[in-house]
Amino acid sequence: MIGIAHHQAAGKQPDPALQHAHIYVHFKAVYTLALKERFGEGHLSGVGCAQQLFHTGDLNGNDAVLSSGRDKAAMGLDHIVTKPHEALADLLAEDLGAVNALIRTRMASRHAPRIPEVTAHLVEAGGKRLRPMLTLAAARLCGYAGGYHIHLAATVEFIHTATLLHDDVVDESEQRRGRPTANLLWDNSSSVLVGDYLFARSFQLMVETGSLRVLDILANASATIAEGEVLQLSAARNLATDEGVYLQVIKGKTAALFSAATEVGGVIAGAPEDQVKALFDYGDALGIAFQIVDDLLDYGGQSGTIGKNVGDDFRERKLTLPVIKAVAAADDEERAFWSRVIEAGDQRAGDLEQALALMAKHGALEATRDDALAHAARSKAALAALPDHPVRKLLSDLADFVVARVS
Repeated sequence: MIGIAHHQAAGKQPDPALQHAHIYVHFKAVYTLALKERFGEGHLSGVGCAQQLFHTGDLNGNDAVLSSGRDKAAMGLDHIVTKPHEALADLLAEDLGAVNALIRTRMASRHAPRIPEVTAHLVEAGGKRLRPMLTLAAARLCGYAGGYHIHLAATVEFIHTATLLHDDVVDESEQRRGRPTANLLWDNSSSVLVGDYLFARSFQLMVETGSLRVLDILANASATIAEGEVLQLSAARNLATDEGVYLQVIKGKTAALFSAATEVGGVIAGAPEDQVKALFDYGDALGIAFQIVDDLLDYGGQSGTIGKNVGDDFRERKLTLPVIKAVAAADDEERAFWSRVIEAGDQRAGDLEQALALMAKHGALEATRDDALAHAARSKAALAALPDHPVRKLLSDLADFVVARVS
């Protein structure tokens, strides 16, 4: 209700995800009550029904009122038969189960029940666990037989979740994957502080491995993520931002955690340095391709078949690669258009269509897609230095799968 009132006061239409706000307000109380149930000691018995109802459907199996109805087709991938992330999850099922159990234990708090409430809302939302899965896959590929890869995978997921909590506050987001964000369900302060708590928990998990090197890698990744986000803030809505700055931003905010996730898997396994470097290179290139594709989908996807509506980045005046390429090729009249809609924020009816037309005129979308394909190819090439193993084939397929969203 607060979200809708805010939009009406601003003269804007409420977000479709908040159309059922009258139900949302009442349901939040039920949802958070279930999250609180026995969470003080880290148990999850009270959260199961709430998560099932809120994130998937009601207790009779019907679609949830607050669900976007697009989860099965998230990111436009439902048309692809072979899904390597699912095959990888099957192969690593036992390890993933251990990671999930550790996550649930370590996100508990005896003294501040809101911490596991907020964390569970995001962690239990049914994400693919792609980043921790990369850590497990790297360790398996390099022949690791110990147990600390579980700690590292949980660490990676905690870092990722913390950054999402902080990002939603910075971006003033009201939904993520079609669902209300934690800062909307609770408040900004809760999101920021719980994110801080997860960062602290992640460092505890790193220390428990006894490896200063993995601590250094993941601590550096955390700092690099923050640098990328701050750089994005300083470069935002400035048409002087070029592809070099954009690449630096996404290497920080996205690729840094991908590369750290794969690198620490090799390090904990005691892999040779050439293999550790190959794992870093794979994760770095995969993360860059992943983010470029995500930015491209905002202008090239079909609304209702991908995880976000076409033009969200445009309306938020984000300088992503398709816009940067179109601006670089623009004449004076076109540049004036981009300055009005991005820098000045003066957006009018038909502007999105005009932006798409300019991108088509200059081949910006195709060029962006080519960049994503090039980085995916680079990630696959890095795998050549790694042992011949079923996991290596799945990692190669995963790189293809990431860019198949726009192929």
